[in-house]
Amino acid sequence: MRTFKLTLAYDGLDFFGWQWQPGCRSVQAVMQDAIRAVTGQQVTAVASGRTDAGVHARGQVVSFDCATRLPVAEFQKALNACLPDDVFVLELLDAPPGFHATRDALRKRYLYLIQDGPRHDVFCRGFAWYLRRPLDAERMQRAALPLIGTHDFLSFQSSGSKRKGTRRTIHELSVERRWIETSSRVMIGIMADGFLYNMVRNIVGTLVEVGRGRQPESWPVAVLAARDRRAAGQTAPPQGLYLDRVEFG
Repeated sequence: MRTFKLTLAYDGLDFFGWQWQPGCRSVQAVMQDAIRAVTGQQVTAVASGRTDAGVHARGQVVSFDCATRLPVAEFQKALNACLPDDVFVLELLDAPPGFHATRDALRKRYLYLIQDGPRHDVFCRGFAWYLRRPLDAERMQRAALPLIGTHDFLSFQSSGSKRKGTRRTIHELSVERRWIETSSRVMIGIMADGFLYNMVRNIVGTLVEVGRGRQPESWPVAVLAARDRRAAGQTAPPQGLYLDRVEFG
């Protein structure tokens, strides 16, 4: 039996998330079906994080055990031939026995993409949150800085998937504006040792209120101290969220 580490990219628009659900199209089910088609074996593919419906991945990491004798390069090529066009295996490696994509992950980085301003790029509709009025990205960056570090992020946890504890360490939280041709993007990058349910999308929704000028730059710190989800901003929509990369020891 071999253990594999797989890095996966997918467009989440037509998926009900990573996790297998009866009667629903999930990334896990599609991935397991492709492995079975290539090897004839039914495996359980474990992801570093269970992305929600509509959320994308640029570097999801998956682990699974399989008794195939195929060389990894041939195995990867065969999997991509069996996968639909909205999923692609970026890398496939033999991993040490016992490797587990969820338990062994040290840090994960998410990217959130906002398209703002009066010129709407219709081709970004499923891949960014569109806001008609421009955001003040520099103001958002200043407001975000105090969230870096180890804190209790209870105020940024949505109900529905409770964790044992709500303290997390954010290693990076950046807000920057980029221009692509004539349309503008605000890109928010966040890396942490773990995330609560909807934590990234709730942080983004809170920073957007600052970027709109509806709340002061000090507001995210007050939200953090409140330890109450009702104190924070809205949950940003899923289509702007990407699991960017996962780091292991």
